[in-house]
Amino acid sequence: MSKVFNIDRFVAQTHEVENQPKPLENYNLFLADSALQDALIREGADWAKQDVTAFGELAGRSDTIALGFDANAQKPQLRTHDRYGNRVDEIKFHPAYHQLMQIAIENGLHASPWSDPKSGAHVARAAKYYMHTQVEAAHGCPVTMTFAAIPALRHQPELLDKFGPKIMTQRYDGRNVPDADKAGLTIGMAMTEKQGGSDVRRNTTRAYPLEKPGAGEAYELVGHKWFVSAPMCDAFLVLAQAEGGLSCFLLPRWRPDGTKNPLQIQQLKDKMGNVANASSETELRGAFAWMVGDEGRGVRTIIEMVAMTRYDCMIGSSAGMRQAVVQAIHHCDHRAAFGATLSKQPLMQNVLADLAIESEAAMTYMMRIARAMDNQDNEHERLLSRIATPIGKYWICKRTPNHAYEAMEVIGGTGVMETHIMARLFRESPINAIWEGSGNVQCLDILRAIDKEPKVLDAYFAELKRAQGSDSRFDSFVAELQSSFADAHDLQYRARNIADRMALALQGALLLQHAPSAVADGFCASRLNGHSGLNYGNLPVGVDCEAIISRARPHS
Repeated sequence: MSKVFNIDRFVAQTHEVENQPKPLENYNLFLADSALQDALIREGADWAKQDVTAFGELAGRSDTIALGFDANAQKPQLRTHDRYGNRVDEIKFHPAYHQLMQIAIENGLHASPWSDPKSGAHVARAAKYYMHTQVEAAHGCPVTMTFAAIPALRHQPELLDKFGPKIMTQRYDGRNVPDADKAGLTIGMAMTEKQGGSDVRRNTTRAYPLEKPGAGEAYELVGHKWFVSAPMCDAFLVLAQAEGGLSCFLLPRWRPDGTKNPLQIQQLKDKMGNVANASSETELRGAFAWMVGDEGRGVRTIIEMVAMTRYDCMIGSSAGMRQAVVQAIHHCDHRAAFGATLSKQPLMQNVLADLAIESEAAMTYMMRIARAMDNQDNEHERLLSRIATPIGKYWICKRTPNHAYEAMEVIGGTGVMETHIMARLFRESPINAIWEGSGNVQCLDILRAIDKEPKVLDAYFAELKRAQGSDSRFDSFVAELQSSFADAHDLQYRARNIADRMALALQGALLLQHAPSAVADGFCASRLNGHSGLNYGNLPVGVDCEAIISRARPHS
């Protein structure tokens, strides 16, 4: 008699998966962030709440989050020539990259404070960009440079009139075609060269006038650029040596007659982070460009663009911190070990609360500077933004890598995997500290600002004074900081120490004024009372970790 076998008995069912968090998705990034909601209203953009809420919903959707993974799964690919040997210098991106660019530009992240200027416009943009960058950071490079180009182009009104409407429109067109055939344009920047790096005055690229020299006139540029990010932009602000010295130029990818401009891509940079964005080395072989601003004043012309890109570095690093925190808390809320949920264990609470304090301090600082940018006709706000931008760019961006690492360690082995967003956050974490002027460059810029316009330091301490008397630890910290400026000896040598303390003091002042008492107390106890150099998870006894974590928890 034949035997009947039940195939189900032989299916390899090894175990049931449990005690593993589900992906953090399909939630509203704005409604899940109490601190951001408070900041939007406090800094003057309450009128944008509905729009920002809708954008938070979009940013938290699973299909939007998936775009970030897809855009990084395949690096951009360079095609220098077509099948007939013609130079095309074209870069192919994963379609998800273009979708993310479209979301950013259709929502005004590239230009809304310029296209629709109003009170709180920078604050509203910062809030949306903060959420969008939590999804994917690399494509933000051309978004930021396009945003930052408008102040520079104001130095040459006829060029702003010519290109401004297409730069500021909320239409994205990623095709490799002349700007005359496109409804929307993106702008890049090409400043550095091999021999100089940040020292752009060592640039050797030469600019030759086609007819007469001077502002607004046509030139041909011959030389190279060492680091051109987003080389598929439609035009670039470029520094080159004219007869009268280093000058700024607007260089289109296509000549006005519709032929290809000889800005030739030599290779793409093989980067550890910022993978979805293409960065390149280029040569300029008689590339057509218009001079922007006065001859020999190139740094002065482009510096406003640089200030804006440095501010956006603050947004990007703050966003990375926020995403790292919510991922860590979400993991610990849904993972048990050694007999208890991780987020209920005292030592883990210490770590999570410390990470949350760092994140809120960064975001609060960033949003305060957005308000200053919205009020440049106010002298205090103008002076504050001048000194607080390099301070914040230096400090927030430099704090991000260790913050990302600590959040990754909280999550454990899963967080190291490229299938988890933490791996990308960690690879992205050093980028903003290095780009747009590294730490030393920012510290020297702080000293330069004080030396050139001493009132910036008065504005800075006036801002701190608003929190005076609210915490004795803060008052002592500020008094000691003020004494550091009494002796100008070795000021440059001490610049990092001073920048560290200036950042901490301003963050402390803002949190004391605006954050819940648990967050402000935790910050002062750990950052202003001798603990700032220690690893995360060193909050002193008495800090209300539960309250801090609850505020940072991604809720809806």
